[in-house]
Amino acid sequence: QLQLVESGGGLVQPGGSLRLSCAASESIISINVLRWYRQAPGKQREWVASITGAGDTNYADFVNGRFTISRDDAKNTMYLQMNNLEFDDTAVYYCRIHFSWGQGTQVTVSS
Repeated sequence: QLQLVESGGGLVQPGGSLRLSCAASESIISINVLRWYRQAPGKQREWVASITGAGDTNYADFVNGRFTISRDDAKNTMYLQMNNLEFDDTAVYYCRIHFSWGQGTQVTVSS
């Protein structure tokens, strides 16, 4: 079964940046769509961004040009570069491939 491990979360001030990584236990080269989600305290999990094997990307409206999703198939890893972070970005961030989810990585935006 495919296993996913996120990393890169942490505490950052508003306006700061973080780069999240999601390492897969198997090759992702043949997998089309990779996704990031997040879940804030007391809220439902929501989709953040997707990337296809061709490199096409899609983002939730709240991203507003601040995040960039990418993938490195040679490393079986996907990324989420997050810039200009806001208080409302505080959440646990999860990667998803098909029906497999990672354990999540905490992102806290606080002054």
